[in-house]
Amino acid sequence: MTVSKIDRFLGIEVYLTKTPGTGGFIRESVDDFVVEEILVDGSRAKINGSSEKPVLGATRHKKKFLLAVLVKRNWDTIITIRNIARQLGIGSAKIHIAGIKDAKAITAQHITIENAIVEDLSAIDIKDVGIWPVGYLRNEMSTFYLLGNSFRIKIRGIENKKTQIIDNMNQTIKELESIGGAPNYFGHQRFGTKRPITHLVGKAIVKGDFREAAILFLANPSPHEHPESRHAREELQSGLDFERAHRVFPKQLRFERLMLNHLAEKPHDFIGAFRRIPFKLRSLFVQAYQSYLFNLFLSKRINNGLLLNRIESGDFVMNIERSGIPMPRTGKVVDQSTLEEIKRAVEIGRMRIALPLIGFRQKPSHGKMGEIERQI
Repeated sequence: MTVSKIDRFLGIEVYLTKTPGTGGFIRESVDDFVVEEILVDGSRAKINGSSEKPVLGATRHKKKFLLAVLVKRNWDTIITIRNIARQLGIGSAKIHIAGIKDAKAITAQHITIENAIVEDLSAIDIKDVGIWPVGYLRNEMSTFYLLGNSFRIKIRGIENKKTQIIDNMNQTIKELESIGGAPNYFGHQRFGTKRPITHLVGKAIVKGDFREAAILFLANPSPHEHPESRHAREELQSGLDFERAHRVFPKQLRFERLMLNHLAEKPHDFIGAFRRIPFKLRSLFVQAYQSYLFNLFLSKRINNGLLLNRIESGDFVMNIERSGIPMPRTGKVVDQSTLEEIKRAVEIGRMRIALPLIGFRQKPSHGKMGEIERQI
């Protein structure tokens, strides 16, 4: 199958299976995409506001963190958290999540609110957002507790016959089993579905070019976004008039307007402009660039004939919990002395091959994979 232009732009250069997809399209309606968060103890946040079982040992006795289920419809996670914090009269940093969920969807997830009580939640009144108390925890919610997410996705406009779709799905499963699993690429959500530029902004930030990063974020229009937003970005791109842009940018572009408000007064202070937006969003830019590099690493590994379940000397490996989650702090590099032992551990599902998310503390792989990563 030919790799799409947008996938290549995000570092995905190869598909591992040859069978065609179902056809059709998703997200015609917000209600077509439902996400429910699952934690490591098996508890699931339900879109009716409940959780399937006691969550992480939560109790009724007051502790530092109030645990709740947050359900939102057609809301960005970061903006939702900001609005909740504003109505509670606290900073956004006092609300903790295990992961960011899709915006154009109905999603349910667990959150903790620092030093809050159940009665505080009555102050929250946001359209299409609900929040239900679960209990109290000693620790804050974080990615440490996230097992994954359950998705219910409606695909519309499928023209293929049901029997053909089932045959294709079964063939895809066979292909994946024969090659050791699916390549765990970072998908479009990490980079932006309507305007996939977060990795470009992150690259500019990493290289210290904050002017370039700001212009990419503010003034790089996309044909897939709302026409009003696209025209505003095009006008800013042509003239770089930050004061006028702050007046004409649509209200829904909240974070852009925060930066433009700063640049209207200090047109050369791009670092100061970035400091006007939430830290979580700033982090996402850099994480998107890391994700882009990861996708390139994985693509080149496949194109160089290095399989997903065949250990090579120099590869990173990680232990796997019983739940199936990798244990990042157990990562180590395979050498010739441990190669056969780790091969056996991979065969029985106790370990998996890993690729690095390059950062200050994370170095490249060694061996053949390391050479590929350093070239990239």
